[in-house]
Amino acid sequence: MKIYTRTGDAGQTSLIGGRRVSKADLRIDTYGTVDELNSWVGMLRDQPVNANRRILLKEIQDRLFTAGAELATDPDKAPRQAMPAIIENDIIRLENAMDEMDEALPELRKFVLPGGHQSVSFAHLARTVCRRAERLAINLHDHSPVDLLVIKYLNRLSDYLFVLSRKMAQELDAEEVSWEPRL
Repeated sequence: MKIYTRTGDAGQTSLIGGRRVSKADLRIDTYGTVDELNSWVGMLRDQPVNANRRILLKEIQDRLFTAGAELATDPDKAPRQAMPAIIENDIIRLENAMDEMDEALPELRKFVLPGGHQSVSFAHLARTVCRRAERLAINLHDHSPVDLLVIKYLNRLSDYLFVLSRKMAQELDAEEVSWEPRL
């Protein structure tokens, strides 16, 4: 099977369900951003500091594919086959992982500047892409229905990625730089 189809050469693509839309459509931008986020999570999964978190990070990647499939589905047409879905337990899993990491972290009293170690910076990049994906999903929902659990999952995932960045910094003995606003 060839990877190229030539059907998108004029700037159109198909949603799950068959409807053709512009590749610049908000729905395409939204699930494209979720795909970008998935790549960043893959980068995090590959960091040696996350060796004991690889299973959870792989689960997160799976859920991002699930969210992408939801977002790629034509809301006006039922899919021909059953589709996976984000469920409340996916969100609880992230919350539990955050609670576990947070137990060993110093209390956060100020904003943290991204950086301190390349691996930590990857986590911050993933977090900011996740926030963008969330904003796009909310914007899309304002125009066309989006499963609210997808939006909730993206919101919680960005929180998870922030806590993960702090935990990674701690484990790497990297400096966590607080933002000191100029007065």
